[in-house]
Formats: sequence, structure tokens, C-alpha cells
Amino acid sequence: MSFRPAAPKGAGTAAAGEGTSPIAPTASVSLLGTTALLFEAPGELALSSQQRIWALAREAQAWPEVREAVPGMNNLMLTFERLPRSAAALDALEARLQAAWEAAAPLPLEGRVVELPVVYGGEGGPHMADVVAHTGLSVDEIVELHSTPVYPVYALGSHPGYCYLGGMDPRIATPRRKVPVLSIPGGAVSIGGAQTGVSASAGPSGWNTIGSTAMSFFDPSQDPPARLQPGDMIRFRVQGVIR
Repeated sequence: MSFRPAAPKGAGTAAAGEGTSPIAPTASVSLLGTTALLFEAPGELALSSQQRIWALAREAQAWPEVREAVPGMNNLMLTFERLPRSAAALDALEARLQAAWEAAAPLPLEGRVVELPVVYGGEGGPHMADVVAHTGLSVDEIVELHSTPVYPVYALGSHPGYCYLGGMDPRIATPRRKVPVLSIPGGAVSIGGAQTGVSASAGPSGWNTIGSTAMSFFDPSQDPPARLQPGDMIRFRVQGVIR
């Protein structure tokens, strides 16, 4: 089977003087166990690319052999009742995915805008000082930059109800913690690299927690149990700042 690793970021241009044409980045497809595979889109993470992932998920979900199409961050996981076994069948499936990706147009999803009241700093934001130290910004500047955008929900994952968000201001990007925290509470608002997110339940985390919200994101008694879906948007409203 011709499944290939993804091209390294920024590796699409030949070195100066080689006289070759730029190489377009390609998607990669890899097996996940015996009943699933992962399609990884080429290029940097962006809303337009994620919207193409949503379009690909909608199309693949209708394929008779696909049990579930689950969008991730710039990727798509497909699960099957029974994954094709022969090399020819797997190659044909990969080619079908690649062709569908090339044809996929961005699919805007008309979601809701959900406002989350956040208390920044204090016991609920124990790593605010680390973000201040890394960025060189004040607490007020970080709060303003974090609460200004409207964040699109790109995908759900990590744990039930957790939303991967796009659109954070790069000025407050802060590397993940070298030593993860064993447990942060549900509702923890955190920064990890160039992303921000809100924990839907208590658990370990390597992100920098800068605040907290009391909103619940997952209720198994509801349908659907996750409060937010891809295409929804989050606006963080400043409920308070504790210095």
C-alpha cells in the first residue's frame, strides 16, 4: 500500500540553485489499528483547510463502507465495519480519499455563537504568571487579547465535549508546559502553543491555565451530549480578573 508520511512543514520549495519546480505538499493516509484510518491534510492549520475537512467528512460519511467520519484538527478519521484488506483495495480507498480532498470546497457551517463568562487569574488561572513571563505582556493585555476574538470550533476530541478552537492571537501563544499538571478542573481555560481551549472535565493537562468558566460542556443525558459542535463559535466574556 502506498500510504506515505506527511511532508515536513515548509518543505515544499526546492533549495536555491537546484533548478527544480516547487513540490506541492501532499496529504497522507495511515492505518489506525485494524478498523480505521487517518487522513491528514497538507499545509498549515487554517479555517479554510478545516472547512474542507468538514466537507470531506460529510462526503465520506455517505460511503457505504464507512461507519463513522470524525473530523480532527486538519485531519479526518474514518472507521469501518471491516477495513478493506487487500493492497489493491487499500490503494483504491486512498486514491478515492485523495481525489475527494482535491475536489472538496470549503464548507462553512452555520453554528451558534456561545458566550462563556471567564474569571481570569487567581486560583482558577494558576499559570497566568507563566504566560506573562513568556509573552512579556501584562495580565490586562493578555485578558484583552484572549477575550477579543470569536473562536471557531474546529473539532471535538481529547475528552468528551472538549473543543479545539482556532483564531487565537499569536501574541499570547505560549509553549505547553514541560511537566504536565496531573489534574485541572472542568471549565479550565488554557493556552497550549498557538491554541486555546476549555477543559470539559477534570483531568491531566500540559496547557497553561489562565482562567475558568462554570459552563458545562458535556451532559450524557442530552442529545447530543456535547454542548458544542464543529462550526459553533465561542466568545470569552470577561467576568472578572484576579491579580
